[in-house]
Amino acid sequence: MDTLAKINKMLEKIMPLLTPSSVVIGVLAGSHLQPYTFLSPWVFAFMTFAGSLGSGFKEFAKVLTRPFPLIANLLILHALMPLVAWGTASLFYPDDIHVVTGFILAALIPTGITSFLWSSIYMGNIALTLSIILIDTMLSPFIVPLGMSLFLGAKVEMNMALMIQGLFFMIVLPSLIGMLLNQLTGGKVKTTLAPKLAPFSKLGMGVVVAINSSVVAPYLSTLDAKLLGMAGVVLLLAIIGYLMGWFIAKCSGWDRGVIVTLTFNSGMRNISAGAVIATAYFPAAVALPVVLGMLFQQTLASTFGKFLEIVEKRTTHPESIKYGSKAG
Repeated sequence: MDTLAKINKMLEKIMPLLTPSSVVIGVLAGSHLQPYTFLSPWVFAFMTFAGSLGSGFKEFAKVLTRPFPLIANLLILHALMPLVAWGTASLFYPDDIHVVTGFILAALIPTGITSFLWSSIYMGNIALTLSIILIDTMLSPFIVPLGMSLFLGAKVEMNMALMIQGLFFMIVLPSLIGMLLNQLTGGKVKTTLAPKLAPFSKLGMGVVVAINSSVVAPYLSTLDAKLLGMAGVVLLLAIIGYLMGWFIAKCSGWDRGVIVTLTFNSGMRNISAGAVIATAYFPAAVALPVVLGMLFQQTLASTFGKFLEIVEKRTTHPESIKYGSKAG
């Protein structure tokens, strides 16, 4: 157990490097990893299960008594940012429907599971973080296909029924099983099984990223102006997501824990899920904006953690920082 805890701690420290390195491995391995694409949904289902062990149904009840931050975060994730992504992609890539589809998909996928890690490090509201992740995750089988249909209509062929079924077995079912185990054990599974699975879950993220990056390897192998420009647009949209969460929470007058939570949950996306969806239900080119997002996500999370500290020092007295830092 001590060994697993040490490995998990080490993996947490290298999170900003884990996903970009996995993208590089996937691109270099290319055709060697492509035959293992079928494993991605299974590995991701395991990651979702491991991530949901830390919360039970009580978290929902607690957050629902003050639902406005939750509602605001869902609106940022699935209304405001998809609109921004659609407008930006249509402006820069009006003749490339696959790229536009990729940007919209990247904006519609649920919030990142690793936002819990960053929210914990910077002492956000843990109950709110878990609730946003779980509610958003369980809504994703309906939100993602519906959003794609609304923004793209008949421009892109997609089997909505098959996508909903895949997302249910990859995300919703593992989440419900994990939460049920938490409930049945009175939360004990959070301190027994969850820590043992945590390092494997983080390694699983690397595996999923590498496998799905291998699918788009032909598009990433040539470093041209279009690819660099697309990477710049992906980076810009990710930054906008973080800033939007922070700005709305700040203007709403919510406490520090909620501001931290909305910042990370608005900026981070479950890119591993997005890559699996893109490669499973769309042409390989659609996965390109999603995979490019993997290069920046963890590094941006670390950067915005520092941003929150700097802003906090400028606007808050030390004693109120200590009081406001209590998570939950």
